[in-house]
Amino acid sequence: MGLLFLGTPLSWEDAEKHAEHVRFHGITQFLHTWDRLKDRHGDEFLWGDEVEYMVVAMDDEKKDARLSLRQTEILAKLSSIVGDLSSGCPDSVSVPNFHPEYGRYMLESTPGSPYTNSIPDLLSVEANMRYRRTLARKHLKPHEIPLTLTSYPRLGVPGPFTEPYFDPADAVSSHSLFLPEEITNPHVRFPTLTSNIRQRRGSKVAINLPLFFDTNTPRPFIDPTIPWDRSIYPEDSEAKAGAALPDHIYMDAMGFGMGCSCLQLTFQSCHVADARRMYDALVPMGPILLALSASSPIWRGYLADVDCRWNVIAGSVDDRTEEERGLKPLEKSRFQIPKSRYDSVDMYLSTDWINRPEYNDNPLPYDESIYARLREHGIDDLLSKHISHLFIRDPLVVFTETLDQDDETSSDHFENLQSTNWQTLRFKPPPPNSPIGWRVEFRSMEVQMTDYENAAFAVFVVLLSRAILSFKLNFYVPISKVDENMVRAQRRDAAHTDKFFFRKNVGTATSSAASSNCSSGCSSPVNGTPAKERKLRNCFPDPPLRENGVHLPPVEEEYEEMTMNEIMNGKGADFMGLLGLVTVYLETLDIEPDELAKIHGYLDLIRQRSNGSLLTPATWMRNFVRSHPAYKHDSVVSAEINYDLIRAIDEIERGVRKADDLLPTDYTGSREDSGSIGL
Repeated sequence: MGLLFLGTPLSWEDAEKHAEHVRFHGITQFLHTWDRLKDRHGDEFLWGDEVEYMVVAMDDEKKDARLSLRQTEILAKLSSIVGDLSSGCPDSVSVPNFHPEYGRYMLESTPGSPYTNSIPDLLSVEANMRYRRTLARKHLKPHEIPLTLTSYPRLGVPGPFTEPYFDPADAVSSHSLFLPEEITNPHVRFPTLTSNIRQRRGSKVAINLPLFFDTNTPRPFIDPTIPWDRSIYPEDSEAKAGAALPDHIYMDAMGFGMGCSCLQLTFQSCHVADARRMYDALVPMGPILLALSASSPIWRGYLADVDCRWNVIAGSVDDRTEEERGLKPLEKSRFQIPKSRYDSVDMYLSTDWINRPEYNDNPLPYDESIYARLREHGIDDLLSKHISHLFIRDPLVVFTETLDQDDETSSDHFENLQSTNWQTLRFKPPPPNSPIGWRVEFRSMEVQMTDYENAAFAVFVVLLSRAILSFKLNFYVPISKVDENMVRAQRRDAAHTDKFFFRKNVGTATSSAASSNCSSGCSSPVNGTPAKERKLRNCFPDPPLRENGVHLPPVEEEYEEMTMNEIMNGKGADFMGLLGLVTVYLETLDIEPDELAKIHGYLDLIRQRSNGSLLTPATWMRNFVRSHPAYKHDSVVSAEINYDLIRAIDEIERGVRKADDLLPTDYTGSREDSGSIGL
């Protein structure tokens, strides 16, 4: 979550004075990076994942589960053990890394070095994830467990939900009615970020999720757990004044969103043009994979009528003023801004001819002076608009010690704004003085309960990314339709009950040629035997070609509403589905039968979840709560129900408990030695 610089953060009143300075030098830093690396070619395809854990303390006697606030202590232990492992390991072994996150109960883990394009690396992902969990588990207290859970069901309930317990009356950075100050990572960046969002906005953040109404839920629902009459902070009256909506679950702090966990993947491309192609192709996949990975149906002790975290996080860091939100005419603010700084992507970036101007159909506020500066420097229209759109935001955390930087060797000012625009994808320039190339970060997926599921989603997205570049696939639909898909993706059981806008013909003029590599010769190879090339040509109907003078159809004719099953598994001869495309891509590679069987095992999880044979984690959790003997069908998830749910999730992950409606029947769970990867 950004660079954890050790320094003196400025209050919002002082940081605001330096916003233009940070923006100007941030653009200068980007231009230096662009000049050095815009023509860089030949970088290897590398990729990695980020998995976030919640540490939960289990009290078996009281049947209570609470978040353990020992992040600092746990990370110190893990840092020490990882250092010891690294010193004794051969160069071929990747020792994982652990990092702090916003919540003091959270741990972030990444592989120690990036994965390559090889099949063995692809098939090592699950073992690496399990190894990370095993390391974490071994360095927790006996009653603590590491959970990959998107949102903690009872975060912010009245009374103790953390170990140790702290009173929310001391929430000096968020002024929350529900979350204590101690829920937040103590590094100065995090409380400063929390406080400055509140101060810049001019009020607390206001998140309202629709409540799931069960048979005994009162209507209208006025939440009795909100301390309506508290008067500690000036904003305490906001809930009563209308910030807390009837029939909704109300949350009022950054911690509710940034305290969530997710699964993120980052890909290095061989050059900047490929990174932009990959970025664009994955934009429409954001809501699809959000719906398919849905795993957060419970918030602040209540069942919600949504299944995903996205709008919670978007609301939790929404620092827009009333003028920027369009509630008042512009006077002090520079722009009306349609979205939070954590939201879905606003525009496509590639300069390929298949990126028609009609696809970028949403209003896009951008800083015209920054745009002009970028254009004068020779940067194309789309990338200039992208950067100048990101830079309409203010820097939220400014450190005194880093105000003045060497813009040729630093990118801190650029990253200050780049890293606090949290979108479904992030286009990432190379860091200064680093061998790292142009990258794309895919950010929409919810973390899954088991390492098997997380590995399956990672394997699928990686293989899809390879198919996209190898077959030059075209997933473009208008950005407005991607936004509509994001709305639909968060609805209850959207993966099985909703439809999504998706492109009918994903081929391009070059798809059926199955070119052996990307335009610069650095994509994954395609083994083009005559039989395989004939099969591949049959997979892609010929699209209309601009070069041949054929009139392109209206954009509205290029897409239609499809079910998740149709998008993933196909619609007969009309559309083979994304899993079909991945399967065809696999057939172009030389893979050992046992390796192929394991890959297809992962793809089968995606296939069965898409066709409804397996539940999403969100639906499974909702069903667990509603069938619990202590549940009163009033939408309330009590401490006892929560304890049993957390225990069940941990048992499923370890293979102690079967869940055939959630996982394949042959799932055996993690083993203590499963992730040893040779150590």
